[in-house]
This record gives sequence, C-alpha cells and structure tokens, in this order.
Amino acid sequence: MSEAGSYVIEEGGIGVITVDNPPVNALGIKTRLAIAEGFERFGGDDAVKAIVLICGGRTFFAGADISEFGRPPQSPVLHEVMRIIEDSSKPVVAAIHGTALGGGYELSLVCHYRIAVPSAMVGLPEVNLGLLPGAGGTQRLPRIVGVEAALDIITGGKPIKAKQALHLGMIDALAEEGKLREDAIAFARRILAEGKPLLRVRDRNEKLEGAKGNPGLFDDYLKKNARAFRGFKAPTNIVRAIQAAVDTAPDFEAGSKRETELFRELEPSTESQAQRYYFFAERETAKIPDIGKDVPTLPIQTVGVIGAGTMGGGIAMNFLNIGVPVTLVEMSQEALDRGIAVIRRNYEGAAKKGRLTQDQVEQRMALIAPAIGLEALSQADLVIEAVFEEMGVKKDVFAKLDGICKQGAILASNTSFLDVDEIAAATGRPEWVVGLHFFSPANVMRLLEVVRGAKTSKEVVATAMALGKKIGKVPVLSRVCFGFIANRIMAKRSAEASAIILEGPSPQQVDKALYDYGFAMGPFQMNDLVGLDVIGRGSTERSVAGDLVKLDRLGQKKNGGYYDYDENRKATPSPVAAQVIADFAQFKGVQNKGPQSDADIVARLLYPVVNEGAKLLEEGIALRASDIDVAAILGYNWPVYTGGPMFWGDTIGLPKIVEGLKALGIEPSKLLLEKAAAGSTFTRS
Repeated sequence: MSEAGSYVIEEGGIGVITVDNPPVNALGIKTRLAIAEGFERFGGDDAVKAIVLICGGRTFFAGADISEFGRPPQSPVLHEVMRIIEDSSKPVVAAIHGTALGGGYELSLVCHYRIAVPSAMVGLPEVNLGLLPGAGGTQRLPRIVGVEAALDIITGGKPIKAKQALHLGMIDALAEEGKLREDAIAFARRILAEGKPLLRVRDRNEKLEGAKGNPGLFDDYLKKNARAFRGFKAPTNIVRAIQAAVDTAPDFEAGSKRETELFRELEPSTESQAQRYYFFAERETAKIPDIGKDVPTLPIQTVGVIGAGTMGGGIAMNFLNIGVPVTLVEMSQEALDRGIAVIRRNYEGAAKKGRLTQDQVEQRMALIAPAIGLEALSQADLVIEAVFEEMGVKKDVFAKLDGICKQGAILASNTSFLDVDEIAAATGRPEWVVGLHFFSPANVMRLLEVVRGAKTSKEVVATAMALGKKIGKVPVLSRVCFGFIANRIMAKRSAEASAIILEGPSPQQVDKALYDYGFAMGPFQMNDLVGLDVIGRGSTERSVAGDLVKLDRLGQKKNGGYYDYDENRKATPSPVAAQVIADFAQFKGVQNKGPQSDADIVARLLYPVVNEGAKLLEEGIALRASDIDVAAILGYNWPVYTGGPMFWGDTIGLPKIVEGLKALGIEPSKLLLEKAAAGSTFTRS
C-alpha cells in the first residue's frame, strides 16, 4: 500500500481512494503514486462498480507541487495520472473539501463527477503565478461552464465558493458539511442506480458551439480588459488557450497541444519567475529568525484607536471586520461624530455592492465604543495611536497612555517615518511599545509594517505579526530608521523625480516612463492626486511643489498642480507648471541636459531604490531582500510582474546597477558592491 493512500471497498461496490499527504495533499510524486495505485487496484477489481476519490487532512488536492518546477519529471507525471482517471471504465466521483485549486481542480475535472461540501472552494489561480492551468484547465473548464465564464474564472484566478461553483457548473452536487465521505458514496451509488452515462468533460462540446460563431469574442475580451492585464503575459496566453479549445473542438488533443505550447512560453518568462518568487516572498515575511513557535502571542480582545480621521477610522475597520470591539478616541465630539459617519459610509458602500449585508453593517458599527479623551483606553489590550505625524505630539500621547493603560497592554504607533525608540522612551515600558505602520487607505491596503524597537519584547513582536495576518494584512518586520522600509526606499524615487524635471524631462515624460514600466501612475500624477499641500507639509525648503502651492495650485483638488485638469479631472500638460519648473531650475543653477530616454529615466529613478534596499539589508533594518520587495509591491503598487526592486535589480544585473549609480554620482552601498563583484544576487540562490 502507498504511504500516502488507503483503499477501501464500501457496500454497493464503491471503491474509496483516500489520499493523505500532509500538509495540503500537493500533487507531488507521493500523491501521484497513491492515486495511480488506487486506480490500478480498483480498475481491475470486478467487485468495484464506481470510484470515489477523496483526501484526508484539511483539504482536497491543493494544487501542483511548485517546488518540483524546473526539476526533472518523476513518473507518473500529473498528465499520466489524469489520463488513468479520465480513462477509467467506472464512474469516478471527486469528493472535495477545503480547497481544490490549480492542479487540484484540474484533477477533479478528469473525474466524471464532482461533489463538494459548502465550505469548499475551487478554482484555477495559476494566473497569479504568471502561468496558465497547464493540465487541461483551459480546455475542460469552458466545456462545463461556457466560454465567457471560463475566461473570467481563469484570468481572474480567484477561488470560488462551492455554492457559486454549483451554480456555474464547476461541481455537480453539494454534500452536507462533515459528511463528505458518506454523501460522495451515496452520490456514486445514485449514479450507478440511475445508469448515468460515463461522459468525460473532454467530450462535452455543446458549450463551445456559441463561441464558434463569434470570432471576435477573444480579441474583444482582451481589449475590454487591457488595463487590468497590462504588463502581465499570462492573461493573454490564457485567452488564447481558451480560444484554442473553441477553434479546435471537438479535437480535444489539438487544443491541449496549444495549451501546452502557451504554458511553455510562460514558465521561463521573467514575469512568471517574478510572480512565483513573490508568491513565496509574501509567505516568508512571517518568519522571524529569533522568534520561534515557542514565543507566546498575547490575547487581543479589545483595541483602542486614537484618532478618528481617515487613518484612524481605516485602522479601526480592520478590527471591526473580525469582530474585535474598538474604543475610538477623539479630542472633540465633532471630530468623533465625523469619523464614525465615515466608517458607516464605507460599510454602507460595501453593502450596496453586495459585499456585506445590512445586518453585518450594524454588527460592525455596534462594536465601536466612541469616547472623548484617552482615559477610556484603560482596559484595552492594544492601543494604536494615529495622531498628527509630529514627534512632540506622539511623545505626549504615549506619556499619557503610560499612566492610563493597564499593565500588559501593547502600545502601538502608526507613525510613517518617526523614531519608534524615541516614542517608546516617553513611557516607562518600552518593551510594550511597537510600530504598526498601516498604509492608506488602512482598511484596504494589505501592507502592515511592524516596527520592532530596540526594547520591544519578542512576545509583542510575535503578537503584532500574528494580529496583522488575522486582520488580512501581510506583516513585514522592520527595525527602526527614518521611513522604515517602503517609505525609505521610495523616497529615493521621489527625490530623483524632483531632480530630473529640472534637467529637461517634463513631468509627463517621467510619469509615462514609470507608467510604461508598470506603475499604476507616475510620481507627479500621484502628487497631484494626493495634494501638493499634503506632499510638502512641514518642509521649510523651497521646492517646485512648494512654488506651485504658493500659486494656489494644490493638484487635482484645486487649480491643477503639475498638470492642468478639466471638469472631469482629465490631465493635460501645464504651461504654468512648466514655467515654475524652469524658474526653479534657474534658481538652483541646474543646466538643461536635453532629451533623455525613458530607459534613462527609469534607471535614474529606480536604481537608487535598489541601492537603498541594499542599505536596509546592510543595516539590519529589513530581514530579507524579499521583505523589501513585498513592502514595495503592497505599499507602493510596484508592479508584481517585475518581482519588486530587489528581484528587478537582480534581473537587470547588479554590475549594471552599480555602473548606473556611479554614472549618476551616487555611491553604491557596500553590500551592493560586494554582491556585484561576486556575481551573486539578492533574491536568487
């Protein structure tokens, strides 16, 4: 018997193959051998009339074992196992619990029928790894759900709940929760009793017929989704693979051959390598070398948030969403009422879009305890300060909290830039102080920088990291420095953008170069969106942004900024801004260097980001290069298909980065120089 499989014949001639290969029954060699053995046993046993394929542990086959990518294949490969199942002369029922994703769901598609518990989720998320479902997913799914639905499901990559999957046709029946095995066996008996046909998914072509008469469907789909697919290779290949299913039907093998060709185009691509790297990088952030599983986390049953503005309200929503009561503190009733009204408006908006029920809105709002003054926070397990970004103000708040909060309460600052150790020193309990830097809007952005002070206890750090995950964030650990990880590295991009427009390139050219690189918008578009008065707040030095503000040009919200805007906020180049830039360049004595290519602009703005990331590693601020990439991607929408600044730097070649920095008059960091000289990288072994 296989070490990962067990094989039992139940009453009525139902053979049950149970595969249990922890932790997630990935379709590695042990799992494949267990499946193949089961079908070999039951296929030749006349006592077996139908077969149920089910998994032990917490999930159905979760997907391909991507640790096998790039390694020599071991037989039986997944395609061989799938062919064994699909060619079974006996009805095969896939019994699904947990998640059937990627190769796991593709494997269920070669079974004749699929049954799932209501809590199960199915889907084909390969697009998130820069790949397409390469085991027949693009060929079989449109045959059971239709072409349009298959396009959305596979290019979207999101898991689909069992009830919706039943509606779409992705599964055939729902089992009762906790009774999957019994219900799957009963379902198999019913199939036998009713004499249902042994119809393979590959042979079902009726749902492809409509698309055959609509030759423009696939090009139209790509045009409609051009913005969402920008920079990614996988969505286009997915669309073309589904198109091949239609064009070649009923010849399933011809469509499958095209799917394989399109998969092989993607697998070695930089985009897919970057996305696969990021997949692991996001999971790696939780690992802290000196904090093992033996370090306990502290119970957080009540949270206090100081400040009901945009940031404080957004932070509060994260905890309300998971049912944790929040005491929301402001200094005036007016500010408190305004903040609570914004939270309600956000939830009502979600309800209108069908994301929440009205009951859920009311349940979450009922968890808010509004309060005037810090005294209301005396019993909170965690207090998060979200007040004005000024050291004196923050130290004053923490000194007061020290006298109000119970012993054992975690005191957190949402500071974006300031020294957490200096803030902690305002208390008599620095070991209980931590930075929790949320990114705006705090209820949406997935990045949470957990800032570990010099004296922050291991228990507090472990609790903050675990709590970040619980509220749906990706926590990235940082030591204390100005700006921490994301803001510190991206400040280099901002500084170079401000400098380069004095030398000739216009804000439009800089923004276009960064947009074409993959950012959602360029730095000057972003400045106009946020507001130039906000960007330059607190600065005493003269700057282009400051000169624009003096002309009452605050960006999109008032009179334009780097761009002019019409009533629909459509941007056009601004002669006023061009004159302000020219005047400031003259004031600074900067000479116009003439035209610069987009490639030169990208290097000028982004090479210094890579260099600053190297400094973070050198100084021990960030644990790993991959943590820096996660922070840049989640905090600043750095395009994921480049892998983030450190992966991208490795892709470009570190010697080239060093050479480029020197040409710009920027001193490369010691670590960057060492790695470039050694021919090594930051992110690849």
